[in-house]
Formats: sequence, C-alpha cells, structure tokens
Amino acid sequence: MQFPYSWLKTQANPDLSAEQLAYLLTMAGLEVEDSEAAAPDFSGVVVADVKSVEKHPDADRLNITQVDAGTGELLQIVCGAPNVRAGMKVPCALVGAVLPGNFKIKPTKMRGQVSNGMLCSAKELGLPENGVDGLLELPADAPVGTNLRDYLDLDDTVFTLKITPNRTDCLSIKGLARETAALTQCAFTPPAVPAVAAQSEHRFPVRIDAPADCGRFLSRPIRGVNACAASPEWLVRRLERCGVRSISALVDIGNYVMLELGQPMHVFDADKLSGSLIVRRAANGETLACLNGKTVTLQDNTLVVADEKGALSMAGLMGGESSAVSDDTQNIVLESAWFAPEIIAGKSRQYGFGSDSSFRFERGVDFALTREAMERATALVLEICGGEAGQIVEATGDLPERAAVNVRTARVAKLLGVDVPAPRIERILADLGLQPQPTVDGFAVTVPPFRFDIAIEADLIEEIARVYGYENIPDDAPRGRLAMLPLPENRRPRFDVYRHMASRGFREMVSYAFTDEAWERDFSNNNNPVRLQNPLAAQYSVMRSNLIGSMVEVLKHNLNRKHSRVRLFEIARVFAKNADGSVRQHERIGALAYGAALPEQWGEKARAVDFYDVKADVESLLAGQNAVFVAAEHPALHPGRSANIVIDGKTVGFIGELHPKWLQQYDLPAAPLLFELDLAVVQQRDKTVYRPVSKFQAVRRDLAFVLPESTAYADLEQALRGVASPLIREIALFDVYRGAGLPDNMKSMAVKILLQDNDATLTDEAVEAVVAQLLAAAENVGAKLR
Repeated sequence: MQFPYSWLKTQANPDLSAEQLAYLLTMAGLEVEDSEAAAPDFSGVVVADVKSVEKHPDADRLNITQVDAGTGELLQIVCGAPNVRAGMKVPCALVGAVLPGNFKIKPTKMRGQVSNGMLCSAKELGLPENGVDGLLELPADAPVGTNLRDYLDLDDTVFTLKITPNRTDCLSIKGLARETAALTQCAFTPPAVPAVAAQSEHRFPVRIDAPADCGRFLSRPIRGVNACAASPEWLVRRLERCGVRSISALVDIGNYVMLELGQPMHVFDADKLSGSLIVRRAANGETLACLNGKTVTLQDNTLVVADEKGALSMAGLMGGESSAVSDDTQNIVLESAWFAPEIIAGKSRQYGFGSDSSFRFERGVDFALTREAMERATALVLEICGGEAGQIVEATGDLPERAAVNVRTARVAKLLGVDVPAPRIERILADLGLQPQPTVDGFAVTVPPFRFDIAIEADLIEEIARVYGYENIPDDAPRGRLAMLPLPENRRPRFDVYRHMASRGFREMVSYAFTDEAWERDFSNNNNPVRLQNPLAAQYSVMRSNLIGSMVEVLKHNLNRKHSRVRLFEIARVFAKNADGSVRQHERIGALAYGAALPEQWGEKARAVDFYDVKADVESLLAGQNAVFVAAEHPALHPGRSANIVIDGKTVGFIGELHPKWLQQYDLPAAPLLFELDLAVVQQRDKTVYRPVSKFQAVRRDLAFVLPESTAYADLEQALRGVASPLIREIALFDVYRGAGLPDNMKSMAVKILLQDNDATLTDEAVEAVVAQLLAAAENVGAKLR
C-alpha cells in the first residue's frame, strides 16, 4: 500500500514528522518499507504564465517566449518544447534555480538570443510524465509566481507499507487514518459522504444467483455523462502518489474511491448491457475478453458478473472489454459489491493475472461499505463528468455473521506481563472502532465488518498490545523451575547425529522441500510426485521424494565458486504418495562427498573419494547395527556402483556413485558419492550394557578362503557371524587376492578371527572347535579353506 502523508492528514493529522509516523506504524505492525519525498530536491522553480511565443530566427526547433514569472517584469526564455503556446501555465526555473542532479540555471544565449531561465518539463523536475511530450502544463488557475513545491505540495512524503494479509482495513486512507488516530490520540475525521438524491426514476435491475459467493450487490445508473472530462489535478496527484496511473475520469473515480474508502468499484457502459446484471458462477468453457487484453476460458469455480447475453467481468478480479467505458460512453452503471474472500482467493494464480480489487477482495472487504462507496462515487461522477443519477438497486445474499468477543482484563495482564488499566483498554478498543461494552470481568466487543481478523480473545489482546506499545511492555526475564526429562537410552539424540556428521568432515546444508519436477523424474524415476497447488515458482512445483536433487544443486553452487572438495549432509523430510492418494512424509539423512578423500596435505598421497570412504561413513553412523550392503540399482546412481543398505532384512537407505548420464546433464566434472538413510533408523541404538574387560589374552586365527567370484564378502561374513559362540569377539577382512594359483573365476579372502574368554585362558582344543564351526559355516556359501 502506497500513500501520501498529505492525503492521510485530511482524515487524521498527528503532530508527527514523517519519520516519527513511519516508526510508529512499524512498531504497531504496519511495516513501513520505504518513505521518500514526492519529488526530488530542487529550488527556484515557480508557476509562470507564457504571454507570447515567437519562432527563433536562427533555429527551426526553438521558440522565443515572453514569460510572466511574478518577478514584476517579463522574462525572455528560449524554449524548444513542442507544446509551448501562449496562455499556458508552466513551471519556470528562474536564474539561480537548482534542478535535480545539481543542475544550476544561469543566464545564457541560445543561437544569439538571451534566455533568462528555463521552462521545465515533468521529466526535468523528476515528476511523473503521464505520456506528455514537452512542458508540464499546470491548471489555468495556478497563481503566477507561487513556488512550485508549495503549489504541488512536492515536500509531501510518500509511504510504502507492507500490509499483512489480515489487515485489509489498512488498504485505504480511511483505514490508515483510523489506525493513526488510535495510535496518536489525534482526531479521526473520515470524509463525510452524504446520500446523493436520485434525479430520475431510472434504475438498473440486479440479481444474485450465487448467494453464498456474493453477499451484497448494488447498481446505480447515471445518464448523460461526459466520459471525456478531464480528471481534476488534485485527484490525479493523489492517484499518482498512491502508485496508480490516471487513465480517464470514470476509471480514475473508481480507483480513487477504492483507495480512499477501501471498496473496489466497477463502471459499466450501460448502452452495452442487455437486461439485468446477474452475479453467478461461470459455466465451464465460457470465455471472456478482459480489460488487460487477455481472453480467458472460465471454469465453474469462478464468479462472474453477467447480463442476459453472457459474462461481463470476473467478479472482484477483472472487468471485461465488451462492457468497458470509453470516450464515446454516455450512460454508465456503477457497481459496488461484496464478494466472499473464498471465491476470489487463488483466482489471480489460476488465471495468471490479478488486480488491486482482487488483492482486497481475497483478503476481505468491509461489507457495510458498499452503499457509502456508491454514494461517494456518484458524487464524484456528477461533479467531474456531470449527468443524471438514477436509483440505487440492491440485491443481497449471505453475509458473514459477526459474533461478540469478550476480553478479560486479568487475561490481558497475564498474557502481556503488564497491567493495562481497564479505562486504557476501553479507550484503545474504542479508538480502533471496536465499540467495547463493559462486562463483569472486562469488555465485550461486537467485531465490526472491517476487521475480519478478530475472532477470539487473543486477537483483542494483540490489538491492545499493539496500541499500548510493544516498547512499553517490560522485557523481564521469565523465571521458573526447569526439570531434566529422561531420554530413552535406545534412542540417539538428534543433535548427536549432527555432531557425528560434522566430526566426519561433512557440513550441514538446508534446502527447500519444494523441488523441480525434472529432479523427481531424473533422480527418483517419479512421474507422479506430490504436486503443489500454489507453488512459489515453476522450479518449486512438487515435493521431493529424496534429497539427491538438492544436494547436487548445492554441489554445483560450490563448484562454481571454486570449491573442489565438498562434503554435505542434510536432515529433512521427504514426501511420497500412498496407494490411496494420501501423502506420507518421513525424515531422511542424506550426504554427498566429492573431490579428494582427504584435505590437501603433505602426509598422504592425494586420491579421489571412493565408494568405500562413504561406506565407512555410513557404517560409523550405524555403529552397533548389523548393516548389510546389497548390490542394487537406483535411478540416480551408477548401476555397477550402488547398493541398498539393509538392516534386519529391511531396506533403510541406499549408497552409490551418481550415474554418468546425470554428470553430463548437470555439467559435473566428476561423480560425487551419495548415501541416504531413514533418520529413525540412524537414531536407533542398543541400550548400553556393561561388559567386563577380559584379563585373559586373546587368540587370533587368520583364515584364507577360496570362494567364487560371484560370492560377496557380505555373504561370507554373514555365514561366519552365524556361528553362535561367545568366544568370537571380532571378524574382519584384511586381504583379497586374485591371480596365479587360483582357479578361474575364483578369489581368495583372508579373514581375521579374534577369540577371547572372560573366565579362562583359551586352550587349543577350544579354539580349534570354534574354527571348525567357522569352516563348516563358510562351506555353506561355497568357501573353502585355502
């Protein structure tokens, strides 16, 4: 919302500077994003009257003008503007004036003719040009010699507010003035809007066929208007300083009423209408040519204003070209309506365009304002364009009910931590237009229709806190007893997972759960992802089902900034569809490793990170759990260098190298290694159990097995661990051999077996008995002692 301070002062005039008002509004929850002067700094420019214009004798495009600038004598000024003429009022920069950009005006000669000043265009003064090529023409009644800054109020301040969606009442000068008066205790004087008596019995019938979507609809015909009448300068100036371009008098009046009171308006050309105005739902496939030049195909979730022939406008969103006013318009119909926010919300995204009207309607407009806005618009049309006003016709549908909300003074003190006296609470609520009524323990408020955001007691307490002043609430530190809660021993704390990953050299990344649909196809082979109805942007249109796309994107970001060794991890939610169409979500931990295995150093030879480095990271993360790595394919990973991570027969994640085709597509110079695990599995751990340290020496046996090339070490290890002997303390692979001395398609694996007893020194007989069991178990997977 953009507005000039001068307009606000017509309804609430606090004794505050622009800077003080900006601070006050921001502290009250109406964030002031920007405040700037209505025009750049310049001096020495006055209103002047051009008395005569003659062609320059030595220049085809220059004119010699005699100008009355209020100095007591005519000034000769050479001017090249194409629109200069005798009798016009224009800005004149006198000798000694300083224009924007520190441009100083001095006496000069132009092609031999003396020029004592400069006639100025809007562009030269840093003012809106409005499509005019040449001098800025001022109204004929502009007083000659008056300082231009004073005449156009150019020392005014223009504020830009970031209004939150719940404060639609502050999207108008009237609403902002009410708020300012409540904050500063100055007088609130909204514009008086007397009823305009009908000058004829003419009326335009209206009907509501969708009462749940439209609570109130008013029409008023006005005949014999002058559509070519010029908007007065004061109206154009206020619109411009609110960021609205002047178009024509009739359109400007609608915009002005919307900005002044908060009620969007629409104007129809009455001669282009057929029968009654009807508010209804659109038919599927119905088309409408809109005022923005687009032709849209409507859906049945869209509310339209139509006549007997078809749709005329998208209700609350955009008018139609077929019924628009033009310079040839002679008879008009004014529309003032209230549409339910639910029927307008989302239509801007659905059709790809919005408007100031839809911005207000979808947040909630005061449904008691429609008649006041109609009277105000009628008065302005008659004042500026003339005409004969007809009767107001009103149709009603379903309007919201405003229930009473109670606020307790004791509850205010408890929530705010400060004792606000009851008279102060009553004054605050009254200043906000809430009309409080005293009760036994506080006040009752019947919420007015301009405050859609007040529904419960906490909402009223928030209003009291805003106006009382957050800075007036003491920042006492809270006091209370803190009790340590027990943590289950079999659940790993979440922070411990973060700390563990950091200790392994990984850095945490945080990314959006929204992702690009292409990533889902590439990295998950997911052609039916969870889609967003209202995505932030095209590249965030679906919810991710794994973390790979986000990690690859962050990797590219780092590579583009010359980081050649990257270690990333993220703990986040992923989303997928169930068979019945519902959505399930759960947390995963994903990690990526790229570049050298170790930081650059002198002590170790440089090598690239490989599968086994990342596998070691996974095993350390799952320490204490019997994780098995089973070769498997994944859409994102190299088919020969990827595996599923299995615990107790259940797949809990995957690990592998990024597929070569994605390296090419995503322009990566080398393949990163990735893994992803269910966070719940990572957080599981066995309860800590005390075990005594044996004082007896351990016995080591090294067993070299010959087994088929197709048999994985995991199969061998699983078979060996299946031997139920309490003496076995460790089983570890320490050598793999292929080559001379072995049959074709066979390999040798040497395994270290560590045996120990807590109660006695191991004898050869006990050791050999366990070794025999191990050898028998190995034979079950085709492994024989070498």
